[in-house]
Amino acid sequence: YNSAIARPPARGDAGLMRALLFALLALFAPHLAQAQTPPPPPPPPESILAIVDVETTGLDPGHHEMIDAGLIYTTLDGRELGRLYLKIMPTHPERLSPGAKAVNGFDVGYWRANGAIEEKDAVARLVAFHRDTAAGRTVIFTAYNVWFDRAFLTALLAEHGADFRALYHYQVLDIPSMAFGQGERRIRGSELAAVLGIAPETSVPLEHTGITGAQFNLDVYRLLLARHAHKKADASQ
Repeated sequence: YNSAIARPPARGDAGLMRALLFALLALFAPHLAQAQTPPPPPPPPESILAIVDVETTGLDPGHHEMIDAGLIYTTLDGRELGRLYLKIMPTHPERLSPGAKAVNGFDVGYWRANGAIEEKDAVARLVAFHRDTAAGRTVIFTAYNVWFDRAFLTALLAEHGADFRALYHYQVLDIPSMAFGQGERRIRGSELAAVLGIAPETSVPLEHTGITGAQFNLDVYRLLLARHAHKKADASQ
C-alpha cells in the first residue's frame, strides 16, 4: 500500500489543475466551435428580369394563340444578358380576330415565308434560352401588359408540357405601375413615351413585333430607373 498514491491532492495542486483546464479550454474552444458550426449558406444569386412582349391572334388566352414573342433578359439595373425572338405558327390561324390583325398584321403566308416555327419548337427554344441565360438565378417576368403576356405564355407552355412557374417567379412586374409609383398618371405606351422623350413603339402592323415591344419596354424601364435615381440625388442635396 502506497499512502502517497491514495492521498488526495493538496489544495494548491487542485487550483493549479483547474487553471490548467481553463487555459486549455480557452486555447481550443474557438477551434472546436468552428469545427461544429456549419459554414453559412452561400448568398442567393441575384434576381434578374425577363422583359417580355407577345403578339397574339386575339385577346382570349383560352382560345387565341401566341404568334410572336420577344424576350430580353437583364440585370435589375437594366444591363442586357441575352435576347430571344420567336415567330410562331399558331395551331388555329383561323381564330385570328380583326383587331389582332390590325395590330400585328398576322398572315399565314407571310409567317411561313419569314421563319415561323411550330409551337412545340418555340417552347423548346424558349426553355433552352431561359436555362442558359438565367443560369440558376430567379427570373422576374416583366412586361407592359403583364397580365396579358403572362396569360398567353402560360397557356403556350402548358400546352406543350412546360410550366410558367418552373421558369419565372410568382411575383411579376408591370412597367406602367413603376411609372405610376413615380407619380406619373399618363401610363399608356405612347403617352409615357412622350413624357420620357422617346419614340413610341411602331404601329406599323408587320413591324410591330414581340422584340420591338420588348425593346420598347426595356427602354422605358431604363429611363424610369434613371429618373428615379435623379430624383433621389436631388432629394439628398
